Amino acid sequence: MQFTKLKLVLANIFKSDQAKNGIAFSFVFIGYSLGILCLYSPAWYVNIVGVLLTAEAMIISAYLLHELAHWSIFKSPKVNERWANAMAWINGSCYSTFKEIRDKHIHHHVDRADVLTFNVQHLMRDMPSSARSLIKALEWAYIPALEILMHFLVIILPFVKPEFHHKRLRLITIIAIRSTLLSIMAWVSIKAWLLYLLAYCLMITALRFADAFQHTYDVFLESEIAESGGKVNDGKLRNRAYEQANTFSNLVSIKFPWLNLLLLNFAYHNAHHEAPLVPWFGLPALHKKMYGSNVNLPVIPMSSLLIAYHRHRVTRLQSDNYGMISNETANAFIGAAGVSFLTAL
Repeated sequence: MQFTKLKLVLANIFKSDQAKNGIAFSFVFIGYSLGILCLYSPAWYVNIVGVLLTAEAMIISAYLLHELAHWSIFKSPKVNERWANAMAWINGSCYSTFKEIRDKHIHHHVDRADVLTFNVQHLMRDMPSSARSLIKALEWAYIPALEILMHFLVIILPFVKPEFHHKRLRLITIIAIRSTLLSIMAWVSIKAWLLYLLAYCLMITALRFADAFQHTYDVFLESEIAESGGKVNDGKLRNRAYEQANTFSNLVSIKFPWLNLLLLNFAYHNAHHEAPLVPWFGLPALHKKMYGSNVNLPVIPMSSLLIAYHRHRVTRLQSDNYGMISNETANAFIGAAGVSFLTAL
């Protein structure tokens, strides 16, 4: 009898929004710490667990940062910012401020466009041919070189471009702290340091795989938006119908919905764009209300995108065409590159 009461009490606790968010945050902090600890183990199988756990903790931290950018977890903007900064230090996006990340992402929703700090196609076009060839070779080998370069540009450009010079003191402080911590890790165990870098690359790969196939939006630079008074002015009717027609729910699994928690339900992307203030744990129900058991577009299982991700992994770096997608096949869906919400200036 007492056991039954305990089960009911626990069930009621875990139904609460606070408990769900608490579990997500706890996973990030505990999973990240435990994962890194596993990287130092002499046992290779513990190292594998450590890499996967560290990568998953960083992935969830990135999507919690996304939730906090929508203020869908805490009511207070200051509390959202504090927790967002903690998540940013874990996933490595702390070189941008929370305001910069939030402003960039909110533009994505308001303007119904991919508003980017860097135009990937122009970046690839304008760089020296040797650097371009190197990035293509690394991307062919599934190393997310372009995405890593974009993260580095967030750090480097404030020391190069005068309009970003005001960021330098903050960046120097962050660089000093993070480089010291990473140096200590490498000094204690070069293996753990290399495995940590592998976990970081896995995080970037998971995020970019999700990002690549969620929209066929037009791309605009933040500088272009600023010059036009903060709005996209290209004559297109960017209404809700346009938004949903150019948004896709690339679910981790349709048969096993709980697997979508690996991306904190971010793959329920049409539902998220329909109601951006609905928190991560409310998206499956909203998706079901919108689409029921439909498995046709805009719903796409990630398994059907594997060939497209593989086939176009180099092409999408310089393509301004998203390719074609139908209910029959997604193999010609080139997808987007460089649309991460974590890289903002």
